[in-house]
This record gives sequence, C-alpha cells and structure tokens, in this order.
Amino acid sequence: MYPTMPILHRQTIGNIIDQMDADLEAYCLVASLCAYMLIQPNMELRPEAAEGLDCKAESNLPLGRTLLADAIRTRKRIDYIEFPSAWSVITSFFFFGSHFCLDLHGTAWFHLREATTLALTLRMHEQATYRSLDRVECIHRRRLYWLLFVTERAYALQQHRPLTLYATINFPSPQDEPEEAEKLDGFLHMVKLYRPFDDSFVGLWNKAKTGCTTEWLAQVQQQLSDALPVYLQGTESQAVDVKVSQKWLRTLVWQLSMSHGYLSSAAADKAMSFQFPIEISRDLVAVTAQFSQQAMEVHGIGLIEKLFDVSCTLIDVMSCVPIEQHSFDFGPREYLHQMMTLISNLRGGQQRYTPLLISKINDTMPDMGYALAPSMTDNSSQQEASRSNSNESSFGSPPLSALDSQTSPFGFPQDLAVDALSNASMFADAASSTASMFASAMISNHGIEYGDMAASGPTQMFVNPLVFQDSMAMKLEPDG
Repeated sequence: MYPTMPILHRQTIGNIIDQMDADLEAYCLVASLCAYMLIQPNMELRPEAAEGLDCKAESNLPLGRTLLADAIRTRKRIDYIEFPSAWSVITSFFFFGSHFCLDLHGTAWFHLREATTLALTLRMHEQATYRSLDRVECIHRRRLYWLLFVTERAYALQQHRPLTLYATINFPSPQDEPEEAEKLDGFLHMVKLYRPFDDSFVGLWNKAKTGCTTEWLAQVQQQLSDALPVYLQGTESQAVDVKVSQKWLRTLVWQLSMSHGYLSSAAADKAMSFQFPIEISRDLVAVTAQFSQQAMEVHGIGLIEKLFDVSCTLIDVMSCVPIEQHSFDFGPREYLHQMMTLISNLRGGQQRYTPLLISKINDTMPDMGYALAPSMTDNSSQQEASRSNSNESSFGSPPLSALDSQTSPFGFPQDLAVDALSNASMFADAASSTASMFASAMISNHGIEYGDMAASGPTQMFVNPLVFQDSMAMKLEPDG
C-alpha cells in the first residue's frame, strides 16, 4: 500500500509499534492501520499468525472490525482535537478508509472531514508551516496533505460532498527522496489527475452552482488526457489505480457535459460526443487487461466502484444511442461483457455490483438476455430503490446488507461470501496484542499473505491490448 499512500515508512511504523505500550496515540494509529489493511484489500492472516494469542484465527473482516472499534474506543481517552499531531490526521484517515469499505458512508465522511480539519488545524495547507519542520517530517507531511487532497476530491465526486482542501502548498518532488522516486511516480500522477477538480467543478457536480461552457468542459477533458504519460513508471498497483481513475474521471466530466446539454453527435472533439463513453470503455478494457488481479484487488471497493460507474454509463449510452455493429466487430456489447466479467471476478465485486449491473441491463436492454438469479432479483431492486431515494451519486455504493451473499448472480454458490460477524466479540480482549502482532507481521513480511490472487478469467480472456486497439472497428449511426 505504500506506493499508493506514501506517508509511513516501514521503519517509521516499526518505531511507532515500539511505542504502543506507552503511547495511546501510537496504539490507535497502528490499530487503525491494521484494521484498514484487513478490511480494504481483503488480506488474510495465515493460521500460524495467531500463535501465542488468546484467540483463534478468523476471517479478516471480523478481526478488522474489532480492531477498528477498539481503536475508536481507545482514542476517546486522547485529547487529539485540542492537541493534534500528524499521527492524529493519519489515524482519522484510516478510520475513513475502513468505514468507506464497510459502506458506512456517514461515518466515513465524518472521519474524512475530521482528518482534513485536523490537517488545517496543523496548518498543513500553509507553505510557511513546512519551513520549521525537519527534512523527513516535511516530506511526509506534504505527502499526507496531498493524499488528503486527492481522497477528498474522489469522495466528493462519488458522494456529492463539498471540498475543504486546495492546492495551496508546493507539489511533492521525486527528488525529495531519490531512492523512492519510482515508487512516488504513480502518486504524483494521481495528484495531477485530481487538480482540475476545484470548487467550480465540484459545485456544478453537486448542483450548488450553475453556469459552465463547452470550452471549459473540453479543457478539463484535455487536462485529464494530458495528465498521464504513455508509459508509467512505478509499481503495477500504482499504474492500475492511476489509469482506471483517469477513465473514471473522464466519464464524470462527460456526465456533467451531458447534464448541461453540451454533447453533440457532430462534435469535433470526441470527448464532447454522445459516443465518448464507448471509447472510454474500450480503453478501460484494454488497460485492465495489462494488470494482474492482485494489482487491482489491493485497491478494494474503491477501484470496483469506478469500474461500476463506467459500466453504468456505457449501459445508458447503449440504451439511447443508435449503434451499428457488424457480427465480427468488437463493440460496446463486448466491452460491457468484459467489464462485467472483470467486476464479477474481483473480490467483493460479485456480491455488491454484478447484480446491480445485470438488473440495470435487464431494465434498459432486456434483449441482451443477462440472467439474474431469483435470490438476487428482489435484493437488486431494493438496492436500486435505496440508491435512487438517497442524496448520493446515482452510481453510489450499494449497502452490504442489500445482497444475499450465499449465491452469485449467475446461480452458483458464492465463493466470495464474507463470514458473519458473530464471532467478532471474542477478539475484543485481545485487540491490542493482535494489532501488535499484525503490524509486526507487516514489517517482517511474515505471517500475512493475500488470498488466492491467480490471474482472473477476464484477464486471461482479453485480447492483446495493442492488437485490440489497432483492429478496433466501431461504427456509429449518424443522426437523422
């Protein structure tokens, strides 16, 4: 996770762990980090990791929730509001991440707002603040501020929330720590992607402001297109996060353009045409084919939601825009099928998002013939009703409780079902020692492993992306 969130060095975490017994804030930070790591990327503990503890090994979700609850309870004994520190900001950030993945968006928003407020209290938004810090602390606080900057914008777009942080301090530099320049590359590109999304855009997106122009929206699309180089340095997990985020953000700008009536079938700029989501989907299929399932699953539900949003937009376009497709051409139907297969194979996607997509397809394009298992039909309808009646984005995250985890949307036993939380209470007394054990395992790289991360079916079935792009023949029926 460090390349995506470069705010805590391994050595730094080790030093914090050493202080856990004597420092409550250190314990809260480590426990919140462990909870986030268990809940977000679906990490699993090896059976031997629980040796020496007064509890048996359980699935990651109950353990993660227990650690999260204990960290929140312990933190009430600290006056972190009046006397905040960088640790306070990071702890609130991990609280946000955990609740986001648990689909508790009210609580998630509270903790994200808490993290940004603590950052402002520490004056992390003022360039002068960094002159009084030592070099290492300066580097990590600056990165923390920009991580909050990106996270707040992503969440504001997903959940229609306002902004509090702005681009008021210097950009992180790869030369701050030359030995980590490659690891930092993806993080810096992510910041560049989100910089165009200021109060003007978010205000329009949240319908709190009115008035924009075709030229301005086209400029935002161009900024997103130019934000990434052809070849990205850094890690595989960074690359997939950045590239999927780029396609998702371009989809949102297209949605805003559509809502203001600025799209045209005769637009000279393809980003301002009705068919642009088809091109985005084509590129997204090609992009995801280049990465392993592990690289995608490490980002948890956040990445799946972006794939889901793009898929929903493609479905809307397919149901409204006349499309001519010859028998042997790859087209929007193939892109949709491949994205649905990818979502279904990603950990957490099959339970929460595949049924919604199938329901949406059957409602808008029944001739496609996607079968939804009877046990999923009612739940998917309830989810859609809940989402449409809320103040969230039309493509917001569905509640965990809305889906039956015992069967898949295709009618076979649900392999990705999450165990019930009935045994979670047994970990409460051992939360502190468990956090220490888990964090130590993170440092030593022993005792923890990802689950089965073999290449997914959709990854194996995708055609070569270069051949895919070169041979693409997409024909759209002109107006009239």
